[in-house]
Amino acid sequence: MSIELRTARREDCPRLLELVRELALYERAPEEVTVTQEEFEAAGFGEKPVWKAFVAEENQTIVGFALFYTRYSTWKGCRLYLEDFLVTESHRGRGIGKLLFERVIREASEGRYNGMNWQVLDWNAPGINFYNKYGAGLDPEWLNASFSKEQLEQLHQQILQET
Repeated sequence: MSIELRTARREDCPRLLELVRELALYERAPEEVTVTQEEFEAAGFGEKPVWKAFVAEENQTIVGFALFYTRYSTWKGCRLYLEDFLVTESHRGRGIGKLLFERVIREASEGRYNGMNWQVLDWNAPGINFYNKYGAGLDPEWLNASFSKEQLEQLHQQILQET
């Protein structure tokens, strides 16, 4: 296996978005990927980058990635949040995920983060089994909450009208 791990670069963004879409398809939510290429690039490489990523390359093709950012917990302090972690289907089972995941662990440790968080769907048995090998704590108590961009705009308008 000739896998090279490296930090993502701006020119990787088109391939990273392809892999994001592959992940969304795997997670049964392909319609949920609404970020544009321009937004994605600006968020990682613009004036105020908010994410970083490691990529796994084989023969100059990105076959996996781990995208993360700093999250702040008022209870725990700065924590590394692993947003997306994927090895393309044709390359799974070769240890590439292990390399990427352990590189993120190293980043969190060397960056002196107070911990690391991520999510895994409750039906994703391969993912759960992978994380269990590391002794990860899986928390069934917390529910995810969110607003879409459209909901935010509607709520903002309602709030403006009420004031």
